[in-house]
Amino acid sequence: MLNRPERQGASVLVAGPDFGTGSSREHAVWALQNYGFKTVISSRFADIFRGNSLKNGLLTVVLDQKVVDALWALTEADPQAEITVDLQSREVRAEGVTAPFELDENSRWRLLNGLDDISITLRNETDIADYEGKRPAYKPRTVQA
Repeated sequence: MLNRPERQGASVLVAGPDFGTGSSREHAVWALQNYGFKTVISSRFADIFRGNSLKNGLLTVVLDQKVVDALWALTEADPQAEITVDLQSREVRAEGVTAPFELDENSRWRLLNGLDDISITLRNETDIADYEGKRPAYKPRTVQA
């Protein structure tokens, strides 16, 4: 289904329930992102997959199965139907569908600012370097490559 020309460029994936089950490694998230997806909508996600997704910049939106079914029907009828996922207002909109979704504030902040664990750490790079510079010589050091 995804390799059809009319589906090329899609950034929202409407998925079945329990999406990501068995996909606990970050590679599953990276593969979806490499394909071009920015959001996956489902009624349920595997916990580890969802955590990895949010930490790596892939928004996972949990909606009631009836709403997911309506979105699925819409995209089946029109593969180029527009689905808008508004992270600011935490709302999904499409023809005949308006649905709020829940997302914790930390995940929302990270996604809105394009931050993953590494980029959050690097925001403190100067402080880390200062700390490392003051450590006694006999203690282990972090060396830049």
